[in-house]
Amino acid sequence: MTGVANRLRPRRPRGFRRQLRILLVVLGPGLISGFADNDAGGITTYSLAGAQFGYGLLWALLATAVALGITQELGARLGLGTGQGLGGLIRERFGVRWTAFAVLTMLAANLGTTVAEFAGIATALSLFGVPVQASAVLAALFIVVLLGRGSFGRVQYGFVAVGLAVSVAYAVSAVLARPDWGHALTSLVVPGIQPNAAYLLALVGVVGTTITPWGQAFIQSYIVDKGLGPGDLTPSRIDVGLGALLTNLVAAFIVVACAATLWANGLTISDAAGAATALGPLAGTSAKVLFGVGLLAASLLGLGTVPLTSAYFACEAFGWESGVHWRWHQAPVFYGLLTFFVGFAALFVLIPGLPLFPVMFLAQVFNGLLLPIILVFVMLVSRDRRLGPLRSGPVLGALGWLVTLLVSVLSVGFVVSLLLGFAG
Repeated sequence: MTGVANRLRPRRPRGFRRQLRILLVVLGPGLISGFADNDAGGITTYSLAGAQFGYGLLWALLATAVALGITQELGARLGLGTGQGLGGLIRERFGVRWTAFAVLTMLAANLGTTVAEFAGIATALSLFGVPVQASAVLAALFIVVLLGRGSFGRVQYGFVAVGLAVSVAYAVSAVLARPDWGHALTSLVVPGIQPNAAYLLALVGVVGTTITPWGQAFIQSYIVDKGLGPGDLTPSRIDVGLGALLTNLVAAFIVVACAATLWANGLTISDAAGAATALGPLAGTSAKVLFGVGLLAASLLGLGTVPLTSAYFACEAFGWESGVHWRWHQAPVFYGLLTFFVGFAALFVLIPGLPLFPVMFLAQVFNGLLLPIILVFVMLVSRDRRLGPLRSGPVLGALGWLVTLLVSVLSVGFVVSLLLGFAG
C-alpha cells in the first residue's frame, strides 16, 4: 500500500532542493530593504493616514507596491550584472562631481533619517517606561555590535526576523481593532480621492516613505555584498517581489488599525506614539503593546539599515573596501563611517529639549529632493549594454521611467507642501 502511495505521489523535480537552497541563499536584499521602509517615519505616516482619512488611502499602497517592485528590480539587476554598488557606478559613468553631490546629499538625508530612527526607539520604549538616554545608548551599542561583530548570515537573518516580527505585530493589531474588512477591500481597488491639500500631502507622504533613495542604493549594495551574480536573477526577483508585497501589506495593516479605531471614533493624533496610546482603550491593551513593539522593531531595523547604506554608498563612491563580510581591520573606513553615523545620531537625539519634528522634516525634504535624482541615475545606467541580458528591456524601461516621472512630481509636491506648511 505504501509503495502504491509513493508511486501516486507527485514527484518533485530533481533540482527542487537545489533551487530551494539557492532561493534561501539569495533571499535578503529585497526583503530587508522593503521591511526597513516601514521605519519610524513610515509608521507615523501610515498612522496619520489611517486616522485622518480612514481606509481612503489603501489604494495608494497597492499602487506603490507595484512601483516599489519595479524600482527594486532595476536596482537588483544593476547589482547582479555589474558586481558594483550604485555609488561606484555613478562615479564610473558620471564623474567625481556628480558622485560627490550624490554622496553628500545621501549622507545628509540618511543622518536625519537615522536620528528619526532613534526618536522612534525612544518613543516606543517610553511606552514601557524606559528613559530616552537609556534607549539611545542601548540601541546604538546593539546595532554597532550586530553589524561589526556578527557574521554575515546572522546580520541578514537577524534583519529578516525583525521585519517578520513587525509584520506579525501590526497584522495582529489590525485584527484586534475589529475593522470593516469589506470597506477596506473596496478602498483597496477603488480610489477614494479627495480634492484637497491635506489628502494630497498624505498621498505624497505615503509614496515618499515607501520608495526611498537609500532603499534603492541598499538593495544594489547588499546584492554585491552577498556575492550574487547574473545567474541569480530569478530568485532575486522573488526576493524583490516578496519585499514589495510584505512592505505594503504591513503598511495596510497600520492604516486599517488606525482607521478602525481613531478615524471611526473621530480622534486625531500627531505621531505614532499617539496612535499606540489611543489603541489601548479602543482596541485593548494587547493592541497597544503590539503596536509599540512593532514601532520598536521597525525603528531598530531602520537604524541598522540606513547607516549601513550610508557606509556602503560612501565607500563604493571612493573605492574603499565595504561590506559586512569584512572584519574591522580589513575595512576600517567602512566600519568607522558606520559607527560615526550611529553614534552621531544617538548623541544628537540626546540634546535636551530637541524638537524632533524639524529633524524629521529636514530628512523628508532631503529624501524628497534626492529620490528623483537617484532614480534618473538608475534608469540611465540600467540601459548600459555591458549588462547584457540584465539590461532593462522596453517594458521594464518604460515602467521605470513612468515611476520616475510620477515620483518626481509627487516628491516635488511633497517638498513644496512641507515648505509651505512649515513656513506657515
